[in-house]
Amino acid sequence: MGRWVLSRRINDRLTGQIGRVSGVLIMSECPEGLSYREEVTVQIPGQPAMEGTREYLWKDAGDSVDVHFSDGRFFHRFKLGQATPHAEHWCDPDQYDVEYDFKDWPVWGATWIVKGPRKDYKMSSLLVKEARRKEAGGT
Repeated sequence: MGRWVLSRRINDRLTGQIGRVSGVLIMSECPEGLSYREEVTVQIPGQPAMEGTREYLWKDAGDSVDVHFSDGRFFHRFKLGQATPHAEHWCDPDQYDVEYDFKDWPVWGATWIVKGPRKDYKMSSLLVKEARRKEAGGT
């Protein structure tokens, strides 16, 4: 499937801070569907940079994609055939709402709005296919 350059902005409305994330997304075929793996550096003001990974499994669900956590638990579902599909996930006591943006595929994005008693942030990600970025003169 390929590699995407990932850039993410996290606007934490509770603290007023803006966090930044940079790295890569690697998507590859696996027996269950598509393996989704992020390898990133997280930068939050006033703190040292942190390295991290995030993994999901995207499974074919007919006219939708089922997204699962790496341990197999269901996360959310989004519809295929839409330029900007929406999905949601309730993780008591927090609500996670996402809008994907596939209008310019293979450049795409996801915006999460997360709200709960101790959470209130907007996380926006942009993913640019590596080969496409190199063709455009990027690094």
